[in-house]
Amino acid sequence: MKAARALKRGLQDRRAMRAAVSAWALWVSACGALPVEAQAPPRRPPRFPAGVDQISISVSVTDGHDRHVDGLSEPDFAVLEDGVAQKLSFFTRDPLPLSVALLVDGSGSMEPYLGEAQAAGERFIRRLGPGDLAQVVQFSDQMVVLQDFTADQARLLAAIRGTRASGATALYTALYVTLKQLGSHGTLEAPRRRAIVLLSDGEDTASLVTDEQVLGQARVADVGVYAIALRPATPRERERLSFMEATHFLDSLARETGAQVLLPGSASELDAAYARVAEELRTQYTLGYVSSNARRDGTWRRIVVRMPARGELQLRHKLGYRAARR
Repeated sequence: MKAARALKRGLQDRRAMRAAVSAWALWVSACGALPVEAQAPPRRPPRFPAGVDQISISVSVTDGHDRHVDGLSEPDFAVLEDGVAQKLSFFTRDPLPLSVALLVDGSGSMEPYLGEAQAAGERFIRRLGPGDLAQVVQFSDQMVVLQDFTADQARLLAAIRGTRASGATALYTALYVTLKQLGSHGTLEAPRRRAIVLLSDGEDTASLVTDEQVLGQARVADVGVYAIALRPATPRERERLSFMEATHFLDSLARETGAQVLLPGSASELDAAYARVAEELRTQYTLGYVSSNARRDGTWRRIVVRMPARGELQLRHKLGYRAARR
């Protein structure tokens, strides 16, 4: 009974909040912030009492031409958990503040692309909004945090310019550690959209963890992993088994976390790839629900988001979550 009353109060708070902010619209395009009216307060997800877990889902919606679709509303979406329909407790098309880890391959093979990679990374940083946080991490055979999470773009830009290329590629280790650390950013009281934006040109050669360990951590971290993977210059190199295995791993990682892999054919296309990621992070819909399965048994719960009346659209979102354990 106490849990039911707590949930009822949470849902009542949500309805009251909706009425208070129905006229509000939040800034942001892929290239930066847009002005908002001073009298419009920011919309926040409802706060739920202790013991009530809200599941949050970031959903990317694209049309048949891979263009992001805006203007959708709550009734357009249906959420199922393990095949059971769930009632949404929260919905917004407004962008949440970001916590983004820029993970930059600093192995020796990146040397020819370093200048263009730095320029593209700088432009990505400049697209961040005032409430966004980012960190810059470089990895080769070792992992170095060049700048920890901050909203100070000057520091972030300096860190990007400080990247260097040498050594081997401990890709799995860098992803595993960053997923664990980034998974702690953001709570129900201060929700944030969390993402890793990875730039690399090759496969792992020096990690102490496996690809399966990385995938396992990704399934519980609630962090979208966007991989910008520079392709080899020739078709023969692209057909190498090691490269195909590396691409398959990144595809799996992106699919599990509701993100995507971008494969620029040359360093000159890096800016467009970063811009695509920035646009997606600003155009995602955020859905929240309290699971009808109240058991805290630590099991994996499968999530499916559908749009029954808009079957022509493509949806990407995380594939599930692990329930809390008592």
